[in-house]
This record gives sequence, C-alpha cells and structure tokens, in this order.
Amino acid sequence: MAAVTLYHFPYSAPSRGALLAARAVGVPVEIKEINLFEGKQLEPDFIKINPQHTIPTLKDDDFVLWDSHAIASYLVTAYGKDDKLYPRNPQQKAIVDQRLYFDVGILYRRVREIFFPVVRLGEKTVGEEKKKSMEEALGWMDQFLTGRPWLAGTEFTIADCWCAASISTLGEMGYDISSHRKTSEWYEKCKTELPGFDENLEGAKILGDAFKQKVDPGQI
Repeated sequence: MAAVTLYHFPYSAPSRGALLAARAVGVPVEIKEINLFEGKQLEPDFIKINPQHTIPTLKDDDFVLWDSHAIASYLVTAYGKDDKLYPRNPQQKAIVDQRLYFDVGILYRRVREIFFPVVRLGEKTVGEEKKKSMEEALGWMDQFLTGRPWLAGTEFTIADCWCAASISTLGEMGYDISSHRKTSEWYEKCKTELPGFDENLEGAKILGDAFKQKVDPGQI
C-alpha cells in the first residue's frame, strides 16, 4: 500500500470528517497537522501540494486530492473492503451524496455561522436568526432519520462521518440538541459505533472550549 498522508487540522469539522472516514475505511494514514489559525496553509511548501491551500488535503503516493467529501469517497473506492460506506447502487449512492451535500451546504455551514464570528471575530452574542436556522437544519436531520437508524439507511456511511463531525462541534459549543429526538439518538450511536469518534471529539472539544470562553453566558 502506498503511503497515505492526511494534512489535517483537528479544530476543523470537515477535516475531522475526512479522518472519521479514513478510520471507518480502515486505511492507515499519516497525519500532518496544518494549523490554519497560524496560517501554515499559506506556506510555500504546502501551496505546492495544494494551490487552493485548503484543509483537509490527502496525498496518496503521487496523487493529491482536496475537498473533504471527495477525499472520503476516494478512500472508500480505493481502499474499502466493500461498498457499505459508499454504495455502488445508484439510488443508495444518491442518498449518501444528498446527505453529504446537506452537510457541506446547510448543516456545517450553519454551525460555522455560529462559531466563527465568536471564535475568530470576537463577537459576544449569537443572533436569534442563527439559532432559528440551526433548529431548521436539525429538524431536517430528524426527518432524514425517520424509519432508519443512520442518515442514509440501515448501516453507517461516510455521510454519518461528516454530519457527526459537524454535530460534535455544535454539541461541544454547548448547543442542546435533545429536543430533536431522532438526531440526539443517532448522535449517541455515533459516539459508540463510529470508528475514531473519540479522536474526532478531542478537536471538537478544543473548539467548543474556545467558543464558550468568548460568548456571553446563555447565548446558546
């Protein structure tokens, strides 16, 4: 097996999602941390690897890939023992893809809209519109989970890896998801059944602690 390297930043939910996918596939990866807060992604050596200087980035021998969701599907295709994590069946695959697009376009985006202004821009409050938007996204997750234990079916897939990374960030910031029963039950399953979940949680906790130190009490 060629050497697989993941350029990773543990505070980043997309980066943790890619690592969760790697752990689920079972492919050994060498982790090289790139601290985005210190601007390490802008150093010339990294830009040579990824001119868009985004994290995560995967290097598999001479092959380089970025975008966390693309990394996950590649790892399953290249190294998966079967297609359970990313089905070949067109309809099942389409459901997984939809959940991945939901994460990148809605769920993670709305989580980021809450934490980024506080952690990086110094804001002290979280607007009610942001909370309302987050509640809407969690409500949709509850609907996805109606009649199934995992987001795309009866077994976990790479879509669960991504949404778990996003929800763990939200939870460690102190956001209460318990009113969304199905999502809450699913998240408890993720804690015990997703390989590498504790590793993911370590990064989420650091970001969550930074958020809670800066935001006014009772804001979330």
